[in-house]
Amino acid sequence: MAKISVVVNTYNEEKRLSRALSSLKGFANEIVVVDMMSTDQTREIAKKFKARVFKHKKIGYVEPARNFAIEKAKYEWVFILDADEEIPETLKIYLKNEIKEPQANFYRIPRRNIIFGKWMKHTGWWPDLNIRFFKKGTVSWNEIIHSVPVTSGKGMDIDCSEELAIKHKTYSSLEEYITRMNRYTTIQARELNKKGVEFSWKDLIIKPTAEFLRRYFAEEGFKDGLHGLNLSLLQAFSEIVLYSKLWQKQDFKKKKLDITEVHEIFEKSYKDFSWWIINSKILESTNFFKKLWLKITKSLKYR
Repeated sequence: MAKISVVVNTYNEEKRLSRALSSLKGFANEIVVVDMMSTDQTREIAKKFKARVFKHKKIGYVEPARNFAIEKAKYEWVFILDADEEIPETLKIYLKNEIKEPQANFYRIPRRNIIFGKWMKHTGWWPDLNIRFFKKGTVSWNEIIHSVPVTSGKGMDIDCSEELAIKHKTYSSLEEYITRMNRYTTIQARELNKKGVEFSWKDLIIKPTAEFLRRYFAEEGFKDGLHGLNLSLLQAFSEIVLYSKLWQKQDFKKKKLDITEVHEIFEKSYKDFSWWIINSKILESTNFFKKLWLKITKSLKYR
C-alpha cells in the first residue's frame, strides 16, 4: 500500500505541536518537520515523535519553507498539517482508503476554524477548502504569502462535513490575531509595493468597507453572532493597516484631499451598507407582506 509523508512547518510551536503530532498516530508513515529557527523547545518536541527535523531560515511566512519540506518527504503521498491543526480519525481513515484506488492527484480538504473559542461556520471561514493531500510532484507553492498552490493533474474536493474537516485552532486571543495581522500586513504591503501598486487614499475607505460587507453580509457573518461581527470588523481593520503600510512604503507621500470627493466615497459606502441591510432583512423575513415591501423599497431605492 502507498505510504504517506506528513509535512509540518514550525516556528516557536512548543505549546501546540504535541497535540498536532499526536493526531497523526496510525496515519503518517513519516513526519517531516521543517523549523524556521525556533527559540523554544519545538525541535526537541518534534524529535520525541520520531520526526525527521530540518531547519529553514526564518522568513515570516510559510510558503518557501513548505516547498522545502515537501522536497524532504520520502513517500508518494504528502499531507500538509500546521502546528495549530489536528487531523480527525474519520479523515485519516478516508484518505488511507482513498489512496488504495485514488480518484485524483490532489485533494482539497475543509477546515473547521476555531476562532476565539468558536467554530466559525460563516464569515468566510467555512468550509475553507485547502489543498492538503497530494501525490508528491503534483503540488507546489508560489513563494508569495497566502499564494494559491500550483497544481498538475486532477483535483478533487472532499465532502464539506465536520467529520472530514481538519480542526484548526487559528486564533485563541485578540493579541494573537493582532500579532499575526501585523506580520502579514507588513509582508503584503511589501509585495504590493514591489508590484508597483500606488497608494490611493480611497483604499483606506473602499477596501475595509468592501471587506466588512463581504464578511458580515455576503458570507453571512451575522449568523456567527458577536464573533462574526467582531471578526468582520477586525478583517476590515486589517485592510486599513495594510494600505496604511503601503503608504508608509511610499514615504508617506502627501496627498491633497478634496473634501467633496471624500464625502462622495463615504456616501457610496453608506449606500452599500444600506443595500446589504435591506437585502439581509429580506432574506431573514418570514412575513410575506413585509418581505414584499422590502423588495419594493430595495428596487426603488437602488435601481
